[in-house]
Amino acid sequence: QVQLVESGGGLVQAGGSLRLSCAASGSIFSINAMEWYRQVPGKQRELVAGISSGGGTKYADSVKDRFTISRDNAKNTVYLQMNSLKLEDTAVYYCKAKIYTKSFTRGDYWGQGTQVTVSS
Repeated sequence: QVQLVESGGGLVQAGGSLRLSCAASGSIFSINAMEWYRQVPGKQRELVAGISSGGGTKYADSVKDRFTISRDNAKNTVYLQMNSLKLEDTAVYYCKAKIYTKSFTRGDYWGQGTQVTVSS
């Protein structure tokens, strides 16, 4: 089995910073792309940022220059550094990873989500 566990969410004032972490564990052979998504009630889940196994990154326009995605392959962990947070960044944040398991299966795995609330 494979598990993704997120941490680092919480309540922060507008303009502040938070750092999210997502650690993958279990029967992992390798991890390809790792991504962060967010969702607010009544809206579709949206891609926030992604990072390839080689370190290439992509960002939603709404978070460019404020958020930074990174990964530690030795720890099977992806991070999201969020700076200059805005009220509209309030959401549940989910990580997703494309994982090849030791059983030679491949799939997309999701974390359970972590709440980020930005207050005025």
